[in-house]
Amino acid sequence: MISIQSKWRYLFMFLGIQLVVMALLSREGYQKRVSYFIRIFRKPDTTGLSGRNQTTVGIPGGDVYANLSTLIKTHVNEDHMPLCPKTSPLIGGPIHVKFPSGLTLAEVQRKNPLVMRGGRYRPPDCEARHRTAIIIPHRNREHHLKFLLYYLHPFLQRQQLNYRIYIIHQAGTYTFNRAKLMNVGFREAMREEDWDCLFFHDVDLIPEDDRNTYVCDSTPKHVAIAMDKFGYKLPYNMYFGGVSALTPLHYLKMNGFPNNYWGWGGEDDDIGLRVSLGGMYISRPSVKVGRYKMIKHKLDKGNDVNPKRFNMLAKTRQTWKSDGMNTAEYELISREYMPLYTNITVNIGTEAGLHSPPEKAAEKHPEKKAPAEVPVNVPAKITEGDTNKKPTQNTSNHV
Repeated sequence: MISIQSKWRYLFMFLGIQLVVMALLSREGYQKRVSYFIRIFRKPDTTGLSGRNQTTVGIPGGDVYANLSTLIKTHVNEDHMPLCPKTSPLIGGPIHVKFPSGLTLAEVQRKNPLVMRGGRYRPPDCEARHRTAIIIPHRNREHHLKFLLYYLHPFLQRQQLNYRIYIIHQAGTYTFNRAKLMNVGFREAMREEDWDCLFFHDVDLIPEDDRNTYVCDSTPKHVAIAMDKFGYKLPYNMYFGGVSALTPLHYLKMNGFPNNYWGWGGEDDDIGLRVSLGGMYISRPSVKVGRYKMIKHKLDKGNDVNPKRFNMLAKTRQTWKSDGMNTAEYELISREYMPLYTNITVNIGTEAGLHSPPEKAAEKHPEKKAPAEVPVNVPAKITEGDTNKKPTQNTSNHV
């Protein structure tokens, strides 16, 4: 017969096994650990690659330029090109993002030989199913821009998109206005080409998974759902910041973006409210796919926290139809077709208006120091080589 001591021993062993199993099942990494052990005991594949295109789906730390070396410019008539596959065979999944010192735009250009002047790209061997414009509000962020271009160009090429990258540069030194620059970007991009989709992209956010496709959904799309600075989680349900996508119809339904958020903060939540007020919903990729790494930096000079943002947000329901794409005023200073992007420099004025003198702006908003003069100068560019600069006229009329 089994002694009482033996019974207790078996009982403790049984309970211990149960606790271990429950702990494993409750951990997020359980599935990864199982996969790890399966890979250890699985025999390596010695049959070689099949005749199909192979991708690196699910392999962490992938090189964003992998698979692109096989792309070459063909001389096939574009009218007779086949449509690209619905899912690009070049997509590889997770991307390893790092910020090497000494990176130059010349190096980025060398690694992207199929990108045409103005930051334009079309797949060389098939007709793209999607046409996407990338809109990047910008001022004094050249260091961040070169890293974004280094990753974004191959990221988009792997998705077989027809795309162009637009940098919307705010001239002068007056307080930065991200949302108004995005209104400018929409208008200028659509004047140039009939885009299916427009992505509004912060310059300091690098995508970490190319399964996060830069195409629009049937509803406004927020793609920067999991940033490293938020622990790769969505900070709150109505968050619409970082990187988002709209079709032209979505943009019109929500009357574009607000023009009156000068400084940091508030405009993302205003835009999220406009989506709802326009009778639409926000779509998002999964947390595993919509991952972004932020380039660490301090708050920019000229982009101080907006102290009025909460009061302004409280009035969005009353102001969204009267402040947006229908009231955006600006002066187009220049349009320059750089090797890796189209640079559009604009004067968007001040809080007092497009042509108000600095003294008037300072009197209306005494908490802000007026710039030495109304911004009209074009700052130095960071590109190398011919700019193919095209001077343009005043575009302060309403849409």
